Amino acid sequence: MAHPRSFSKTSMAANHNHNYRHRRGSTRTMPYSIAMVSDFFFPAPGGVESHIYQLSTKLIDRGHKVIVITHAYDGRTGVRYLTNGLKVYHVPFFVIYRASTFPTVFSFFPIFRNIILREEIEIVHGHASLSSFCHEAILHARTMGKRTVFTDHSLFGFADAGSILTNKLLKFTLSDVDHVICVSHTCKENTVLRASLDPLMVSVIPNAVVAENFRPLHHPSYGTEFGNHPLPQLIGPHDTITIVVISRLFYNKGTDLLVAAIPRILASHPNVRFIIAGSGPKAIDLEQMLERNVLQDRVEMLGPVRHEEVRDVMVRGHIYLHPSLTEAFGTVIVEAASCGLYVVCTQVGGIPEVLPAHMTVFAKPEEDDLVAATGRAIAALRANKVRTEKFHDQVKMMYSWTDVAKRTERVYDGISGSLSEADFYGYEAADAASWSATRGRAGVHSFALIDRLKRYYGCGIWAGKLFCLCVVIDYLIFMFLEFWAPRDAIDIARNWPKKPRENLMAGDDSSYK
Repeated sequence: MAHPRSFSKTSMAANHNHNYRHRRGSTRTMPYSIAMVSDFFFPAPGGVESHIYQLSTKLIDRGHKVIVITHAYDGRTGVRYLTNGLKVYHVPFFVIYRASTFPTVFSFFPIFRNIILREEIEIVHGHASLSSFCHEAILHARTMGKRTVFTDHSLFGFADAGSILTNKLLKFTLSDVDHVICVSHTCKENTVLRASLDPLMVSVIPNAVVAENFRPLHHPSYGTEFGNHPLPQLIGPHDTITIVVISRLFYNKGTDLLVAAIPRILASHPNVRFIIAGSGPKAIDLEQMLERNVLQDRVEMLGPVRHEEVRDVMVRGHIYLHPSLTEAFGTVIVEAASCGLYVVCTQVGGIPEVLPAHMTVFAKPEEDDLVAATGRAIAALRANKVRTEKFHDQVKMMYSWTDVAKRTERVYDGISGSLSEADFYGYEAADAASWSATRGRAGVHSFALIDRLKRYYGCGIWAGKLFCLCVVIDYLIFMFLEFWAPRDAIDIARNWPKKPRENLMAGDDSSYK
């Protein structure tokens, strides 16, 4: 029996048109229903996972409905509820590599459609270029007539086979997406080139950090636990300096660089030790290096740590070393600075955009330069030239997930019609005619199948035809599902109960009353 709130396709379309007309005005009259889709989510550790969770909870705080769709993890299948009423769908699909599911293109559609209809989702927001769930969800959402947003968290090259295939897949997905978000300006340039996008349909919204969760060991602002601690003592010439590394131990994270640099750093600085946390295929190389150089007493290997334990590891150190070879943003270095650590990092990707110069020492992604940069950081701390006790308050002022949620909400307003085209893209209303003549609209694509096929056809001589075939098959599957599993038979899920929040439409960011 259908749920009492179920209704026909006709009434559903009428309701959609009614809501859309109301959103054409200057102010939004109701919150959005959003589905975050990615292969990468908790309990797996990582920046994408944390980004999705923090953004979702802040959007819920602002009155929106948010669900997360990801694959099943060990012990987690089906529907789970997290803090703040965040509902997570763990879909049981086969995982092949680094938490990515096997790409099936069409088999995800029936489950995805059922979830979208049950939760009355309006906007599908996919994350990460290497997520199969993300690409498939955006394709299916466009077939269903839903607005879509994609957030890119990574940088890719243009020459190797893996990057070429990934870029072609990204071009396929982003040919028919309403807007794209990148986490840094370097990431934006990379994505625009990889997917042949109009730069105006790509926004830059960085990651953030919950500063209260990454507080330094000595800080008088966090209650008696920290108020009773004395201020940090100055580091003397013979005091031990601890260097912390927290990273997935993969090639792209610079583990080979770390293996080469650690023996040289420890040989040059006798009163230095390392703490390394993380797991991955390169962990064996680190262990072999320690045995070869007999450094077990000066390098502590912690293995994998949970995200809530990262702060407890960081506050044991003085310097955070980040040897990554490619990075779109690097949330972990913001967390390290918030904990009061001096950051040594490679000058690659979007890392130079993340922190101001007085918090970081940059190095080229080379062994010699990384060793030299670490030596400069150690010397600066011993000479007491760096005031790391001020880093936490400065990071707290620079990064906020609430600000990220507001900026993401503005993207939703732009693709849904709440913001005018002139406001969204930033041109004068008087220039509308010349703008449309020269550019057309940079995003918010038509749902008509013929228009979608035109966009996909331009993706390449052979790829374009293959993409069009995929879209046609996806549309035929959608028509079959509409007949085989009609919307009237799908119960509407009850929303998590929320207290009414005052001044939501005015953009008030206070807590619930």
